Amino acid sequence: MEWKHPELPYTISDDPKLLDEEQIFAWLSTTYWAGERPREMIVKAISQSLCFGVYHESGQAGFVRVVTDYATFSWVCDVFIDPAHRGKGLGKWLMEVMVQHPAIRHTNMTLATRDAHGLYEKYGFVRKEMMRRMAEVPMPLS
Repeated sequence: MEWKHPELPYTISDDPKLLDEEQIFAWLSTTYWAGERPREMIVKAISQSLCFGVYHESGQAGFVRVVTDYATFSWVCDVFIDPAHRGKGLGKWLMEVMVQHPAIRHTNMTLATRDAHGLYEKYGFVRKEMMRRMAEVPMPLS
């Protein structure tokens, strides 16, 4: 599916063929949550998720990845807007499109973050602590 911004020259698409994996890896490499992930892990995660890209005529401008079973849950992760495109409401628009996507809007959505709580709260997310179990042995990437 594709959405066109009503006022700005941006589109959002859930077409995985449009994703710029190199750009996404470069962005995520700068984050506190994914900075340690190898490129191969990021590429595999993208291929196994519902992803949304924000696009401008100059290229990809943003990204969000959703891990989901399409029935009961969706885990929202790797939300990123390129610094050159921030301050235009693109993060809000991306969240609005994502939470209303017909494939997942009926699922319980979860995310974990250390920042931008106000943004996520506007879309129904509630601050809560979560439990986490880390894998004992890293998963093989192939």
